[in-house]
Amino acid sequence: MTRFVGAIDQGTTSSRFIVFDRAGNVVAAAQREHRQILPRPGWVEHDPIELRDNTLSVVEHALREADLAPRDLAAVGITNQRETTLLWDRASGLPVHNALVWQDTRTDSLVAEYACDGGQDRFRAETGLPLASYFSALKLRWLLDNVPEARRRAEAGDLAFGTVDSWLLWHLTGEHVTDVTNASRTQLMNLASLQWDDALLGAFGIPRTVLPRIVPSSMVYATARAPLEGVPVAGILGDQQAALLGQACCEPGEAKNTYGTGCFLLMHTGTVPRPSRHGLVTTVAAQFGDAPASYALEGSIAVTGALVQWLRDNLGLIRASGDVEALAASVADNGDVYFVPAFSGLYAPYWRSDARGVIAGLTRFAGAGHIARAALEASAYQTMDVVRAMEQDSGIAIRTLRVDGGMVANELLMQFQADMLDVPVARPRTLETTALGAAYAAGLAVGYWRGLDDLRANWAVTKTWTPAMPAERRAALASGWRKAVERSFGWRE
Repeated sequence: MTRFVGAIDQGTTSSRFIVFDRAGNVVAAAQREHRQILPRPGWVEHDPIELRDNTLSVVEHALREADLAPRDLAAVGITNQRETTLLWDRASGLPVHNALVWQDTRTDSLVAEYACDGGQDRFRAETGLPLASYFSALKLRWLLDNVPEARRRAEAGDLAFGTVDSWLLWHLTGEHVTDVTNASRTQLMNLASLQWDDALLGAFGIPRTVLPRIVPSSMVYATARAPLEGVPVAGILGDQQAALLGQACCEPGEAKNTYGTGCFLLMHTGTVPRPSRHGLVTTVAAQFGDAPASYALEGSIAVTGALVQWLRDNLGLIRASGDVEALAASVADNGDVYFVPAFSGLYAPYWRSDARGVIAGLTRFAGAGHIARAALEASAYQTMDVVRAMEQDSGIAIRTLRVDGGMVANELLMQFQADMLDVPVARPRTLETTALGAAYAAGLAVGYWRGLDDLRANWAVTKTWTPAMPAERRAALASGWRKAVERSFGWRE
């Protein structure tokens, strides 16, 4: 029997390929960053060819460095930055424009236009999503309306749309598909039917001819070409749903938070989509073969780790991202300074596209340490807001928050997170939970893992942070944060 399962993890800032064994241990890995293309304020693009080539490169590099061949892999899964929107020529396979990244806000005016007729929740009943520049439908609409000849060629069947999973699978196998988790982020799929919705396509002006086929998250889709020659591609999950599975959150009430470029908190809610009344989105968690899909409530935060990068690249307060913890720890507290990183508006639970970043509470006493600490604390405050909304929507109190992503190495942040939530925060043994979730989806499809119990058995905790902050201090900090958030509103009409 083949020994391992591979996972392509194509993220916002880099592409990775990781190989796992049956216990969920990493046995090979490679990573390569790609450019962030910023043509105008609020516009964020990626070069699709760079994403493709970097992905193929890291696959080759990881296999070579570990002395592995494609025959050593039972299957490979794909996980990807969600909502990022691509449009390409079916004949040549070349993109007609750069990818519009999930953070891109160029469709703000379209959001306002659509909200005039039915409000921000106009399509929430069908899709679980509010109107926002975040999701794919309006990004695709922009491409069709602004790339010369795009709409005509799309209606003629010459162009293909996809999120990054579809783009990579096209080049690995020639298939044009997307899974239910990625489709649920387009605002074009009906959550109940798990199919493209004609009424939504009509409302957004999207021709059905450009759309990929929707498939389950775990099944054999096709056999890959080089550099994974002969390996079944058998799993696709959007990155946050992959992390939910990688954290073995398979039962209602289990929740995880991923601290990356942004923060993404998901709670498994079972096999019936649960509507949100407190600013969250309802999304598909996964679908395994012919089994019913499972759903999740999600709170998306646009800027967390990206704020640390901003301190490094734009302000020069730190030389490397890892230096932020020491700078923040150089002061005893935040000095009453709060940083609201609404660089592209605020996502859950506020959904305020008019918000912009503010640093509030500055006095002459405040220094670099206070700003660094406020930047870290912003991640915890935003997570606190989402957790409270999630508990209200679900009626379930989160008893432990499972965490992953690059920022969980920051001890100061994790302790502050436990303090502000007043619940334990648990870091798993395997931190590569996003890639692991994609590997799990692929491995389950080919019988490498027998079922969800195997995944639960693999999950283990390496550290837990327990709350240690007095309730009065927690309440005071939360109050200061709320005031700062209110100050961020209304900067862009």
